[in-house]
Amino acid sequence: MKAYVFPGQGSQFKGMGLDLYKNGSPVVKKLFEQADRILGFDLTKIMFEGTDEALKQTNVTQPAIFLHSVALAKTVKDFNPDQFGVAMVAGHSLGEFSALVAAGSLSFEDGLRLVSQRAEAMQRACEMNPSTMAAVLGLDDATIERICADVMASGEVVVAANYNCPGQVVISGSNEGVRLAGEKLKEAGAKRVLLLPVGGAFHSPLMEPAREELAEAIADTPFSLPRCLIYQNVNAQPATAIQTIKANLIAQLTAPVRWTQSVEAMTADGATLFIECGPGKVLQGLVKKIVAGVEVASV
Repeated sequence: MKAYVFPGQGSQFKGMGLDLYKNGSPVVKKLFEQADRILGFDLTKIMFEGTDEALKQTNVTQPAIFLHSVALAKTVKDFNPDQFGVAMVAGHSLGEFSALVAAGSLSFEDGLRLVSQRAEAMQRACEMNPSTMAAVLGLDDATIERICADVMASGEVVVAANYNCPGQVVISGSNEGVRLAGEKLKEAGAKRVLLLPVGGAFHSPLMEPAREELAEAIADTPFSLPRCLIYQNVNAQPATAIQTIKANLIAQLTAPVRWTQSVEAMTADGATLFIECGPGKVLQGLVKKIVAGVEVASV
């Protein structure tokens, strides 16, 4: 059984989408042109010719990855979950929006607008509260959660934000909170604690202002029933009900990305082939670390 998975922020690269645009169908080219028009700036040019620094800007990165991922899904002929054996989809953070468009729950235009609004809201939240994220390698989830809770009790903000795979969890919070937690995590046996080059504390309580903005935007956006199950980040459970999907998308901004648990759930429900649909191969690597022996591929 196939499962299509869609990557999130961090998978961007200079020149992304150029080959797809040159060699893709008229439908794919139209998506790039629509994106530039909807956003009001030349996203396509930044993707094809921009610097690494330009691509790191949240208001560029998120729409770029979304556009690239959805365009790739369009190359799977008439992307149809029933016809082509796609029983489930999932996306890592931002990738959840790409997955919803591919599954027919959101239109491309509405999905792009939401992604753009999400990126702008997250950027504003980052500017309000100087904050950061760090990858913790080689430590169990329970120990990370306990240490984050101890630091939170001292008055700083830090939480487990991304459960990427066993032995790889990203923490998120205030600069001081992440620093303190990092020291305690190393003392507890973490192999490494690596600060990430991000603008703020994504998937933490510090994203509450962005969550409120996104909630308003999602409330005003039409959704349809997806053509297949989507496993959502906040609870790693499959969803098809529109109100559930909306609520989970909103909650995602301040809740952790439960990617490990999502892949485990999809495997338990019959997924045997995970196909990454988007720039890079990050998710393929994570899936192989989560479930031994599973097949992975990319579009």
